[in-house]
Amino acid sequence: MSVLEIKNVSFSYDGKKRILEDVNLTLERGELVSILGASGGGKTTLFSVIAGLNRPQTGQVLLNGEDITGRPGRISYMLQKDHLLPYYTIEDNVSLPLVIRGMKKQEARARAAELLPHFGLAGTAKDYPAQLSGGMRQRAALLRTYLFSGEAALLDEPFSALDTLTKADMHRWYLSVMEEIRLSTFFITHDIDEAILLSDRVCLLGGRPGSIRAEFKIDEPRPRTEDFALSERFLEYKRQISAKLKELAAERH
Repeated sequence: MSVLEIKNVSFSYDGKKRILEDVNLTLERGELVSILGASGGGKTTLFSVIAGLNRPQTGQVLLNGEDITGRPGRISYMLQKDHLLPYYTIEDNVSLPLVIRGMKKQEARARAAELLPHFGLAGTAKDYPAQLSGGMRQRAALLRTYLFSGEAALLDEPFSALDTLTKADMHRWYLSVMEEIRLSTFFITHDIDEAILLSDRVCLLGGRPGSIRAEFKIDEPRPRTEDFALSERFLEYKRQISAKLKELAAERH
């Protein structure tokens, strides 16, 4: 059984022009699936439906076979900005989902403290967000996301604001964390290279209204070797995905 299954989802705002039409996607346990597509093509709208923030006109979202359509609070959702609260310490920022669920603050802090080293945040519990680098802040935000729901996460361009070297380090780190805690991830990106380097599958959302128009399986072991991005295999994946994205873009005009 898939961890997440999106079945025949269609969505429009206020019953007007359709944004999404008959979207079908699956996410297997421990898998990372990237979603690529043009800006304004419905990727973030799709995530809001999966997260239960918007209810689709048709279709279902299933978590381990359970219908969670339109039910927020079941799937972790991390946006591009870390949205850490500036006057909360790191331990209080990352444990916030547990407190919201009703866990006592000290117990929530203890749970966060157990995981801080796994997320590369050892020694930061009493620090404030302004004291951390951009990469460290993203790690804290990802830990908070994980504590919100430990099975599946929706990440909307979480590394796009980072410099190239920090981003590469975050890629390696996130894949190692996913492997360690068996986290499953849907990942929005506009970066084809990033999608190929991270993903088990790359799905292209295109058309008006948006639907899944193509899927590419990246048949390479994770984490990818350092020279993979320079290999002919990598370039062939990139050529195929780029060609299909250009084809979908031409359809929009």
